[in-house]
Amino acid sequence: MKKFCFLFLVIVGLVSCGKGDQSYIPSVNVKFSSTFADPNLSRLSSPGNAAIVNGYGIAGLVIYHKLTGGYTAYDRCSSYQPEKKCAVTLDAAGFTVTDPCSGSKFSLEDGSPVKAPATRSLRAYTVTVSNNFNIFVSN
Repeated sequence: MKKFCFLFLVIVGLVSCGKGDQSYIPSVNVKFSSTFADPNLSRLSSPGNAAIVNGYGIAGLVIYHKLTGGYTAYDRCSSYQPEKKCAVTLDAAGFTVTDPCSGSKFSLEDGSPVKAPATRSLRAYTVTVSNNFNIFVSN
């Protein structure tokens, strides 16, 4: 019985020591708060617009005012080869962002890839708005 338990633990240990999924954006602690009066967030006053916030997450944040109301926030780190920490940039239309390293595009409505080579969504964060004046982004 002891041999069986030891063998089981060795097998579990070997299986769990794999590289894992290194193709996704690492999780880091994010706690951003501001008021909508902040000039950096002025674009968020209208649905369909986005704002960039640097200094949070892996490569900064992109906060988007959804067309259907509400807000979403994503890490700017592209989900395609995230080890390169390539920060997505806002597209002129405002509904998508582009990874300048690979050309991948992502929808700001849900973070999903809309142009290859990316196949995974951007890392999303929780957005809370209080009193229509304060915005909080966290994970």
